[in-house]
Amino acid sequence: MPRRRLNKPNDSTDATRLRKALAKRTKAELIDILMEAVVENRDLFRHLAERIDLEAPPLRELVATTRQAIADATDFDERDGNRNFDYDDQAYREVKRNFSRLIELGELPSAMELSLELMKQGSYQVEMSDEGLMTQDIEECLAEVIPALMKCDLPAREVIAWCTEMLNRDRVGFICQRELETLRGHFEKLR
Repeated sequence: MPRRRLNKPNDSTDATRLRKALAKRTKAELIDILMEAVVENRDLFRHLAERIDLEAPPLRELVATTRQAIADATDFDERDGNRNFDYDDQAYREVKRNFSRLIELGELPSAMELSLELMKQGSYQVEMSDEGLMTQDIEECLAEVIPALMKCDLPAREVIAWCTEMLNRDRVGFICQRELETLRGHFEKLR
């Protein structure tokens, strides 16, 4: 599966030389070096945040970083249409993690709004790719939101409208289709 990955050193000798050079630095110097690299590279930030289980940012920042992660995850060069182009699966993992965080914070409406963006942009990415390899990543993100909605106390009309809009934004017509129709049917019975 082609996915965009962090560039790795050319060979083990590069990694060995880097390890030796880093071992000579103080902890403060290492932190400074790492922070400089993170500022320049969102992929590296995501990799480290996932690895060290970075705590969730404040709500506004969490929404903004999720929106940016959606943009990064669904980004592709349109000239690569009808190919198996690289995509940022690490950004998809951040979207999933942030949806979970939003739900834990009781911010299900924010997760719903961001899910609409993900469906629109993600389904376009799937449509433009050769095999739609990112479909599973999108569905894993939405798997955080849909079950939470099944148990929520939001008005039925809001959940029904969200499901309908999600289905309308799906350009390929199959991303979480069954789950969304089931959720919509569940809330239609509650009306």
